[in-house]
Order: sequence, then C-alpha cells, then structure tokens
Amino acid sequence: MSFRERETQPEHFDDPARTFDEFRVAYAQLARVNRLFRLEDPYTRIMSAWLGHDECRELSILDLGAGDGWLGEAIETWAARRGWRWRVTNLDFNPAPLRLSRGARNVGGSALALPFEDSSFDVVIASQMTHHFNSDEEVVQHFGEAWRVAGKGIFLTDMKRSRFLYAMLWLTLPLLRINGTMRADGLLSVKKSWVVSDWRELARRAGIPEAKVTSYYDSRVILAARKQPASFATSETNGACRATDGSCSAPSGR
Repeated sequence: MSFRERETQPEHFDDPARTFDEFRVAYAQLARVNRLFRLEDPYTRIMSAWLGHDECRELSILDLGAGDGWLGEAIETWAARRGWRWRVTNLDFNPAPLRLSRGARNVGGSALALPFEDSSFDVVIASQMTHHFNSDEEVVQHFGEAWRVAGKGIFLTDMKRSRFLYAMLWLTLPLLRINGTMRADGLLSVKKSWVVSDWRELARRAGIPEAKVTSYYDSRVILAARKQPASFATSETNGACRATDGSCSAPSGR
C-alpha cells in the first residue's frame, strides 16, 4: 500500500445526507477513540507550554470543525482544574453534530469563510479536521482564515499520513467496537491526510510567518504560529461576530 500520494475520495462521515441519529452514534464511538489516543493532549500539555503560564490564565478559543464539542469541553475542564478560564467556541459546517454539544457557544459556519472579525479570538485551534478538505487550495484558505481571526496565534493538528498510524488504527478500532463504516472512514482519513512537509508549504502559501510544524508521535501533525503582541486581541473584541444578534452563520463551503 503506497502512502506517497494522498487519497481524495469522500468519507461516509462527510455525506450531507447523514441523519442526526447517525451523527449521535458516530460521535459516541469517536469519543472512545479520542479518549484512548488522548486527543486533547496536544492542546493541554503542548499548547499550554507553548503559550506560557501567564497567557493561559484566560483564553478565548475558537475550535474549527468542532463536531459535538468533545475537545472544547475537555480542555475547558482541564484548564478550570488549574484555575484558568478557557472559553471555547465550537464551529462546524454541519449544524447536526453541534446539537450534541454541551457547550454554550456553538456556531454553524465554514472554516473557509469564518463569520468573525479579525483577531476575534485569542487562539484558533482545529483537530482532525484538515484532511476533510479536498485540495491544497482549500487548506491554504483554511489556514489563512484561522490566522486572520486569531489574536495571539493558531494551534492546528491533524492526522499524519503514515503506515504507522494506519496500522495502529487497523489494530485498535475493532477492539474499541467501532462499526465497519466508521473503521473504513478512519483508515481512509489517514490516507487523505497531509504530511509535515506539506503543512509547512501550505502554511507558507497562507502567509503565516514563522509557522512551526512538527510531528506528534508519528501519528499527528502540529502547526503552531504566534502573532506579535501588538496584534493580540483585547478582551472587548474576543468572540466578536459579524451578526448583530449574537448568532452566527456562514456562506456555503466547508
């Protein structure tokens, strides 16, 4: 099996015809995978160290492709145990999984055309989302939009296309009682992912200066980039939205 080129075929998970019940079952299964592979670890352990203790005391965070908000809830809880106040806004193109979120801030919208003003959030994150895009051009746009609405920086992660991750998922997903459709999507997701060198080039094309792209246990890619202090968002603008009634929507697109 060759991993030199990424696959582009759509995943069942991306089918717009999926019902709410299908999403409910799928995200319940994904939660088992997330807990096993510690999906939150890059954001709690690594991102917090990258930002520094003082910057972590209070953060407004936008999570792109948040789905049911599992990650946002996990990192808010983790931060609260340390006396920090992290406020996560969940954004997803499909409003159905957002109905599963227990968070107070949920926005339907496109990661390619974010419905927020520049520097609206301290940090913009995204986890396991980038591989759902079809082309390099879409990823460049996604990176650029994340950078635009971030006041302090962006911290984006996704699967890394590798034989190691593919084999690990092939072995563990059946043990976690993940159904056949979800297992197929998980393995396809690995083959649809970009690698570290791709992310570096895509970040450069998106105009993100000094982006640091690293591999995480040969299973994920992390992109971290800080803005200069002068461009940091203020508490008055954090979470600003173009809508005047406090609700947000976005044009069609992922």
